Amino acid sequence: MTTLNRRHLLKTGAAAAAMLAAPAYLRTASGATRDVVIASLLGEDKPETMVWRFFADEVEQRFPGRFRFRIVTNGALGGEKQVAENIRLGSVQASLSTVSALSAWTPQLQLLDLPFLFRDAAHLREVVTGPIGDDLSARLAQEQFIVGGFIDYGARNLLAKAPVTRPGQMEGKTIRVINTPLHTRLWNAYGATPVGIPITETYNALATGVADAMDLTKSAYAGFKLYEVVPFMTETRHIRAAGVLYFSAGFWNSLDPETQTILRAISAEAALYFNRLIVEDEAQSVALAEANGATFLEPEEMDAWRAGARGVWSDFAPVVGGMDVIEGVAQG
Repeated sequence: MTTLNRRHLLKTGAAAAAMLAAPAYLRTASGATRDVVIASLLGEDKPETMVWRFFADEVEQRFPGRFRFRIVTNGALGGEKQVAENIRLGSVQASLSTVSALSAWTPQLQLLDLPFLFRDAAHLREVVTGPIGDDLSARLAQEQFIVGGFIDYGARNLLAKAPVTRPGQMEGKTIRVINTPLHTRLWNAYGATPVGIPITETYNALATGVADAMDLTKSAYAGFKLYEVVPFMTETRHIRAAGVLYFSAGFWNSLDPETQTILRAISAEAALYFNRLIVEDEAQSVALAEANGATFLEPEEMDAWRAGARGVWSDFAPVVGGMDVIEGVAQG
């Protein structure tokens, strides 16, 4: 993997660069070191954990001895929704999450989850760094989630035990989904039976026949070794898996304004670091999966795949601000 260093990352904008140039702060007046628990779903070699090592190192440079970061890896603190609950309670101070998982508290986030809406990573980035991203961050703050930056996990693709390239081939199959109305509605459109299963339990569910298929990014496909139980990936790229790097409001609001400002700048840098890591990790993940017997396929009948998605747009338009908002994003 190419090493990503500060020279790459200080291109994140003049404001962030200026903030990151600020002198290091000393520990608090009391001299106490603050424990910060961070939850990661994957291991040390994956972007989900590497980004927090980067974050911790950057914070230590600016606030020597003030924070002690405990990064708990491999989903030991639960799946995304369980972690989000603990973020709200304050027992976990920070994590990453897909917007799908947080839409239970902020339904408007489902705009970013609409199928076949975003063309590529640049399109998503343009939206989340504009007024829509600002509005969604404010809504998340009302639910005790403080956004440090939006991230991009990559495109979601279809995983299955047998080749599936056309939407009609999903008829009658059971598919593991993120347990949200949007994801359920999408796969119902293709005649599949969706079942909500936490990501940490998907391997066993697929291995034992509880589910025949699921959708996931390439990085997570390899990270959870799912090529062992669902060896076919069809690159439908149906959802751009947006997410957030976020903090507990209780933790965040306990910080003084200057500390918040600097941590926000570091978070913005870390979010871009994560996005770059994902691009590298996807290539490595494909190579690893192929070396372990996985087959990557191109979808057929794309008009039919998109037709099912358009029904989801119509159903969720009232939730995400209207069809005009959706069409505006699509054409942006």
